[in-house]
Amino acid sequence: MLEVAPHVLLLEKLMDVLGLVDEHGHSLVPQHILYTWLVMLMLIVLGWVGTRKLEMIPKGLQNFWEIIIGGLEDFVYANMGPVGARVFPLLMTLFIFILFCNFIGLFPGCNAPTANLNTNAALAIAVFVWYNVLGVKEHGIKYIKHFTGPIAWLIPLMLPMEILSHLARPLSLTVRLFGNIFGEELVLLLFFMLLPVIATLPIYFLYSLADTIQAFIFFMLSMIYFKMTFEEAH
Repeated sequence: MLEVAPHVLLLEKLMDVLGLVDEHGHSLVPQHILYTWLVMLMLIVLGWVGTRKLEMIPKGLQNFWEIIIGGLEDFVYANMGPVGARVFPLLMTLFIFILFCNFIGLFPGCNAPTANLNTNAALAIAVFVWYNVLGVKEHGIKYIKHFTGPIAWLIPLMLPMEILSHLARPLSLTVRLFGNIFGEELVLLLFFMLLPVIATLPIYFLYSLADTIQAFIFFMLSMIYFKMTFEEAH
């Protein structure tokens, strides 16, 4: 598995201090898992702090979460209609989780979980499995029409093409996110090696924007797949 070039990673150093390493000095838990756990802990804490004392006029973290969640909800409902409520919790979770995974890689000593293919593949496969499960639940046996096309005599041609098209979706989601975040990590690492940290600050704005865009692309494509699943095949 590809990893970002070796550098000091805070959580791996902690695992070494705690003695949770193998005979070669490698952490017993892969680094992308460690930083995934860190992101999960951050989201749990931020979610708890932002909702422990809800107010009619939001402020602080409550306001932050309401802006993000409200904006995503409006976007999903505008594009999917009322049926979007059935998949919005998953789509919202994907966006927020990927966004924080991307952002954590911007901090020296940290590594973005999304710079690893395993993390992205897990997210993409979850989307792939769930939209097909919903398709079967929504349409029953008629869901097969999404793969066969409208003309009966073209089924031998359309069926394998549509199956390949659907199988390419999780691959596309995985590789697109991995390529962008992994490349960003490499460039940042080179900057850290060649320049003082303070000299790299201007590029952080650009990469913060890129990280947000990549999270939104994953969210938007997943939404499109779900929307197509709920539509009637012709």
